[in-house]
Amino acid sequence: MPPETPPAPPLDWRTRLAHPDAAAPPGFRSLVTPVYRGSTTVFASAAHVHDHWDRRETPYTYGLYGTPTTLELAARIAELEGGGLTFIAPGGQAAIALVDLAVLKAGGHVLVPDCIYGPHREFSDRWLRRWDIRAEYYDPMIGAGIAALLRPQTQLVWCESPGSVTMEVQDVPAIAAAAHAAGVPVALDNTYSAGVFFDAFGHGADFAVQALTKYIGGHSDLLLGSVTVRDEALYQALGDAQQLLGMGASPDDCSLALRGLQTLGVRLDHLQRSTLEVAQWLQAQPRVARVRHPALPGSPGHELWKRDFTGSASVFSVEFDPALAQDELVAFIDRLRLFKIGYSWGGTTSLVVPQFSLHRELPRAGRNLVRFNIGLERSADLIEDLRASLARLPG
Repeated sequence: MPPETPPAPPLDWRTRLAHPDAAAPPGFRSLVTPVYRGSTTVFASAAHVHDHWDRRETPYTYGLYGTPTTLELAARIAELEGGGLTFIAPGGQAAIALVDLAVLKAGGHVLVPDCIYGPHREFSDRWLRRWDIRAEYYDPMIGAGIAALLRPQTQLVWCESPGSVTMEVQDVPAIAAAAHAAGVPVALDNTYSAGVFFDAFGHGADFAVQALTKYIGGHSDLLLGSVTVRDEALYQALGDAQQLLGMGASPDDCSLALRGLQTLGVRLDHLQRSTLEVAQWLQAQPRVARVRHPALPGSPGHELWKRDFTGSASVFSVEFDPALAQDELVAFIDRLRLFKIGYSWGGTTSLVVPQFSLHRELPRAGRNLVRFNIGLERSADLIEDLRASLARLPG
């Protein structure tokens, strides 16, 4: 008989801290998706070592490409959007950049609505130009007329509907039909609809982008974005770009977004009702020139909203009387008690931001434009807050 292998010497306690035998008992089941944190992924054997981002083809290889928490969120967003495959990015702006950097090439041309989210415009002007990519801004109400702007060099058409400040609702099906006839894909920033009030793919988009920071997160405590596609070639292009850019997302933020999904339905129901009540009240005030809310007649693209959307959200803009001095509007905003002054939207707290303070060009909008986001407060309390501050405006 061969000699028995002598037992291994006991491990030092320091080594056991890194290689413990103790473990929690199995069998725990919860309604909450676990938070899987990790950079290093352990392989079953040396033969299994591989480095690729696509979890459909290979097992987990590195935390940058997503832990089970990240991929659970991606699957849930894909299901919500009615798409096939979703990438999670570390913010909404990162999701926009991911699409651009996956699709656009040097010497290319991209069409962008001139109502676009401000940082998106800055990325187009300041960064895409470095690679000789020209962004051309078009009237968001152009519809099928966008065909006249398409060139042989056009590689992508962006839509944002409604525009996040001026609230124009675009004719996405008409724009997509014209772009597809020229072989050009269409990307839609679908954050306003939270992926549920507007069917991006059903209306012709090839990329559905969201800032999950907004309605999916819902509590103003995370930064995440998503890009969803159905086309396999676009999926591969996005995956390669995300890997090379090192664009990972925090599993902790992903767990908060998964939590937010659980209450998305009830929050959107409340936000839609309260926002309409506040917007309609403001529309009747004498110092208000116009309310830009897609569900209200007279707002740009209202008929398209009625045709294509199944609901409205919490953000809208108000054009105040152009005779008001901007310092008077600043004082009006500062007097509000329940509306906090801050960026973003979709959370539990009502917000207000004066757009004239940002020194951004806002085509076709009045000079005294203020954006509001309605939170979960009682709408009557918000209206009373607005009434009290408006009453102190001069004249």
